[in-house]
Amino acid sequence: MPELPEVEVVRRGLDRWVMGARLGPVEVLHPRPVRRHEPGPQDFAARLDGSRVTGTVRRGKFLWLTLDRLVHSEGRNGAGALLVHLGMSGQVLLQPVEAPDERHLRVRIGLDGGPPDAAGRELRFVDQRMFGGLSLEPLVPTPDGLPAGMGADPAAPALLPPPVRHIARDPLDPHLDETALLDRMRRKQTGVKRALLDQTLLSGVGNIYADEALWRSRMHYARPADGLTRPAARRLLDDVREVMGEALAEGGTSFDSLYVNVNGESGYFERSLAAYGREGLPCRRCGTAIRRDAFMNRSSFSCPVCQPAPRGSRVVPGGSQRGTPSR
Repeated sequence: MPELPEVEVVRRGLDRWVMGARLGPVEVLHPRPVRRHEPGPQDFAARLDGSRVTGTVRRGKFLWLTLDRLVHSEGRNGAGALLVHLGMSGQVLLQPVEAPDERHLRVRIGLDGGPPDAAGRELRFVDQRMFGGLSLEPLVPTPDGLPAGMGADPAAPALLPPPVRHIARDPLDPHLDETALLDRMRRKQTGVKRALLDQTLLSGVGNIYADEALWRSRMHYARPADGLTRPAARRLLDDVREVMGEALAEGGTSFDSLYVNVNGESGYFERSLAAYGREGLPCRRCGTAIRRDAFMNRSSFSCPVCQPAPRGSRVVPGGSQRGTPSR
């Protein structure tokens, strides 16, 4: 599943290519990606058609285009958002209008205006597994009154789509309250990796970057979060930011063709992974074989020497093939 760096790469691409553009015509080729829109695909297309993109914002793994005009369900016109969730395999691609349709193309959105070099292109939502989707949303005030997330205009009203209100700020958000976050993390009566994956505590961190940050901090995933010292918790947060910053510089992490940026290019951070997906391969720090354990219906990858399990913890060895990522 795309994590924060992958979604941020997509947001930056959209910011580069579609800011100021009018959307439409809109063609929904499969109803499932717009399933949240109860009036149906045709109504979805009609309401979105003609809206102009005024911003691109991301919080955690959610991103949205702010729109100047959206016909809301009660019939009024006003600002709104096209909310995008990539799910496991969603892609938002910018393609020439004449380019052949992708095999799993679900929604096509025309572009009128915007950056001059975007002329003759359209947005395409491609999703093989269709766990992702698009929805039209009103905008409501943020819970803390601060800008909604990455890319939000600080001079504009602090608004976000209602489905995102419960999502916490993420490690790269300049408005993240670090002191409050560290206090809440250190009160969690759970393993530290479970705390990192809690999107109501800290958003955008998924399995890949949790494993990478824990490896850098020399912490086992089952280490009790409420046993962390404040310096240890802050070091872990710094390592999360560091690994995500490096992933952003490389365009994200791609294990297959299911994650690409808006131009269809894969990220290359997988070449720099130290733990995730490296079962049986030598630890880049001490040379011990990386271990894979079953974890929350997924896997955790760690070095048994650099990241010793806490006393009394139970870990379930994994059984994937050597070097194969278990997602």
